[in-house]
Amino acid sequence: MTQTVYFGTYTRRDSKGIYKADFNSNKGTLENLTLVAEEPSPTYLAFHKAGHLYSVGAKDGQGGIAAFDQTGQLLNHVVEEGAPLCYVAVDEERNLLYGANYHKGQVLVYRRLADGRLELADSANHQGQGPHANQASAHVHYADLTPDQYLITCDLGTDEVTTYDVAEDGKIAPLNTYKCAAGAGARHIVFHHHYKIAYLICELNSTIEVLIYDGVGHFEHLQTVSTLPEDYEDANGTAAIRLSADGKFLYGSNRGHDSLAVYKILADGSLDLIQIAPTNGQNPRDFNITPDQNHIIAVHQDSDNATIFKRDAESGKLTEISHDFYIPEAVCVTFK
Repeated sequence: MTQTVYFGTYTRRDSKGIYKADFNSNKGTLENLTLVAEEPSPTYLAFHKAGHLYSVGAKDGQGGIAAFDQTGQLLNHVVEEGAPLCYVAVDEERNLLYGANYHKGQVLVYRRLADGRLELADSANHQGQGPHANQASAHVHYADLTPDQYLITCDLGTDEVTTYDVAEDGKIAPLNTYKCAAGAGARHIVFHHHYKIAYLICELNSTIEVLIYDGVGHFEHLQTVSTLPEDYEDANGTAAIRLSADGKFLYGSNRGHDSLAVYKILADGSLDLIQIAPTNGQNPRDFNITPDQNHIIAVHQDSDNATIFKRDAESGKLTEISHDFYIPEAVCVTFK
């Protein structure tokens, strides 16, 4: 079976924009790298069920979001002064999109028009800072939906996870805020499919905080686990976090140690580290589990390669198949 994989990239060196490739799940191989759309540093991607593609975007020195049709043809940009976004997500039910702007400490909401184009609906600016050198100001790194359809953001600069109520027209209002460990750097969050549990990956201290989630933005800390071996002392920053479809295993990426941390999810939702798998590349900014759950594809921002792992569904553990498929400056992996 062949699955199309899409890659977001930086365009600082050799990349031209958004790429796709064919993943052969029988062989565990990537083939036929193709440029889908030229766009300045489309570092995160999201698809609408209608087939439209949305990415981090830029135009005329301004930053924001870009919309493309099913063929990769540009529909429009919504940009403003300053850096582009770092994360985009689709809200199918409300026909909205969400964006996180790291450099401006901002969360944004866009209305999706009938033809797939976007227009700005609302935004909110975060304020604050943290004790780490990278926390001089707010840095929103994630904006997506909770299981109960609230908007949730992770702010690396303020160590906060903030939940917003979202009106049908896209207007947002803050509801609750969870404060993670000081200097941890909240980056991304995933919610368990069955348990009332969320997993918050923190970039600056290389940890995952396990949180009890009782709805409407209320979190309670349950556990903190490291993503690194006990004897590792060099620089590291975490990046992506993914949950297996059966809810039994959790994965997180390390940049510096350049590895994927693998956890078994216990009966109470807490984590048990069972493997740290080298990715054989530099700076694994993102990775994703294939739709059939049998493989993981990890991409590297600095070494321009994708690593493919075979995933054991029973143990959750990973076995590398290859690490030599070329993708320039890749920082996002997603499936249509």
